[in-house]
Amino acid sequence: MSTSFIQNYKRYLNQKQLKMKKTILTAAALLLVSLAPTVLHAQTYVLDKTIDLTGEGGYDYVSIDKVNNRLYASHGTMVNVVDLATEKQVGVIDNLKGIHGIAIDNKANRGFISDGKANAMVAFDLKTLKVVATIPLEGASGPDAIIYDPFSERVFSFNGESKNASVVDANTLKQVGTVDLGGGPEFAVPDGKGLMYNNLEDKNSLNVIDTKTLKVVKNYPLAPGGGPTGIALDEKNHRTFSVCRENKAMEVMDVISGKVVATVPIGAGVDAVAYDPETKLVFCSNGDATTTIIKQESADKYTVVQTLATQNRAKTMALDTKTHKIYLTVATYEGTTRKVVPNSFKILVYKLSK
Repeated sequence: MSTSFIQNYKRYLNQKQLKMKKTILTAAALLLVSLAPTVLHAQTYVLDKTIDLTGEGGYDYVSIDKVNNRLYASHGTMVNVVDLATEKQVGVIDNLKGIHGIAIDNKANRGFISDGKANAMVAFDLKTLKVVATIPLEGASGPDAIIYDPFSERVFSFNGESKNASVVDANTLKQVGTVDLGGGPEFAVPDGKGLMYNNLEDKNSLNVIDTKTLKVVKNYPLAPGGGPTGIALDEKNHRTFSVCRENKAMEVMDVISGKVVATVPIGAGVDAVAYDPETKLVFCSNGDATTTIIKQESADKYTVVQTLATQNRAKTMALDTKTHKIYLTVATYEGTTRKVVPNSFKILVYKLSK
């Protein structure tokens, strides 16, 4: 057999193998393209149902008790309690003055309500929903957001008018201190390791609070963000998500360096934000009848993947990380007024489409 024949045959085999590789790569690319709509569709949210709630008046924060599988919705002078298994109202905590938020401490089996009009914190039993104590807050005016810190086993109420935070021991139900915040606080989130991150709405900045010493240890500017309200935390990547009304954006901060690493456009009149570490989605509930849904591509890269149509003034929200559903409280208003139509308070439930 000649040498030239062998060389030609080898070239033939090499060319054939090259063609096969190109065919396989082309097929793989086509498969990825065909799967792309499916992946996108899998992270699209749709309306699941509405849950009618009793009572009258305005509304504010929504909280979820993961252990007891319940949702708590603040509502004027009462709290509406929903069983998340049946998604029906199962009780109320009433006869309050004018409430804002609800914090959950499963270790002590207690919930805590910030009563803004009474300048007090109200503790209740998570199983029976019975009030166990009303704690007057010394030096507080206008308790609003309320957060339980598992590291210190303390409850913090953030007081908008007095620009401080009242701190209560979750076990003794006694006030143990006050934190001077240096500005008007909005929502806050603990890292579970002794720090609390708190937005200052009038200072356009973020406080870092030591939950043991009750001191502000750092303050970081949120520029270009202005008028921050809600805040959420990605514990793994040490990123906070502060949603801002003035520039209609979500500011992502590296809380190790104190630097804003991303600014993402959102809707108008934002109030709440939630982060789902499993789906890598961030939800920003806006008062303009939208919820902006953002995909976390990496610690510092974010993309808006959906502008979910909701209802006007549906700006308070909670995320159930078990089911990945989001719950938004809302009511119908009379025209352009702030007067709520009687018996119109409800929860809008949105789920991932299948």
